[in-house]
Amino acid sequence: MRLPDKIFRAASFRSLIAASIAIGLPACTAGQLADGASQTVAVDTAEMQNGPRADYPVTVGPAYMVGEVEYVPADTLNYDHVGHVAIEDGAIGYTGSHHVLPLPSYVEVTSLETGRTVLVRVERRGPMASHHLLALSPAAMAQLGAEADAAVRVRRVNPPEDHRFMLRAGDAAPLRIDTPASLLTVLQRRLPQDGTASLRPQTGIAAVSAADTPIETIELAASTAAPPSASMDSAIEANPADPVDSAGAQPVTPASTTASAAEGRFMVQAAAFSTLERAERSAEALGGIVIESGRYFRVRTGPFVTRGEAEASLANVRSAGYSDARILISG
Repeated sequence: MRLPDKIFRAASFRSLIAASIAIGLPACTAGQLADGASQTVAVDTAEMQNGPRADYPVTVGPAYMVGEVEYVPADTLNYDHVGHVAIEDGAIGYTGSHHVLPLPSYVEVTSLETGRTVLVRVERRGPMASHHLLALSPAAMAQLGAEADAAVRVRRVNPPEDHRFMLRAGDAAPLRIDTPASLLTVLQRRLPQDGTASLRPQTGIAAVSAADTPIETIELAASTAAPPSASMDSAIEANPADPVDSAGAQPVTPASTTASAAEGRFMVQAAAFSTLERAERSAEALGGIVIESGRYFRVRTGPFVTRGEAEASLANVRSAGYSDARILISG
């Protein structure tokens, strides 16, 4: 008579075990899913920080002032300049600051003393305390083997993804091929005493008229006209800008004068007027030009090849009563 009771208790025990297993399995599955989800989030975060997506979107940004100089950022693909480098204390990785290049972008920095060339990721605007061509993090400066105020060449490049990844992760990319001494000599001759100088070929620059083209678009127009397959170094060697012997020099033609003027990156903006008549009177008095920009007519002098020339013009413009005049610099 007690058999059914035993059967009932056994059945109840088996049911309890089955229920426990059923409850435990979802808990294990949920735990495994949570672990997998956390791993996925970690991978996605690392990918966003160091993967190809970290290079996009590229930011150009608005114009800004450093002292009395206005910098106009531009997405110039074949940017190639010589100037001087500053050190940016506190910056990490193999990174740099630049006044006009898009953020982020990649540049090769060459010491004009040794020819040593390093790859750097430009991540910040600057240097904000000077008009140096570039500011490097301490690690990048050490890799270059240079000191503050050293003469350098800065050339925008499109490096392979594995080298980009190294820089995004804070590591050094492999050194580039050293620049030969013959080219260093040419680059040193192009180096201005103050400011920076462009190394880009003059192809197509003469077609740009400073009188009817805003300075912000001069450099972009030049980059569009330059053939993408042209070798920058060969163009520099073909036009080393050596001093010309006055005994054998030929008279300068108007066309070459136009090309030389259009190459200047500096202009002085005196004022902006709402009427063309007033702008033309001001430009005539200052020996400048009138540039139409939206509803306003801007009076500017230049372009000037060096910042020293622009500062001299700025002093003259301000002495004429234009106290708000400032220097503009294109990319």
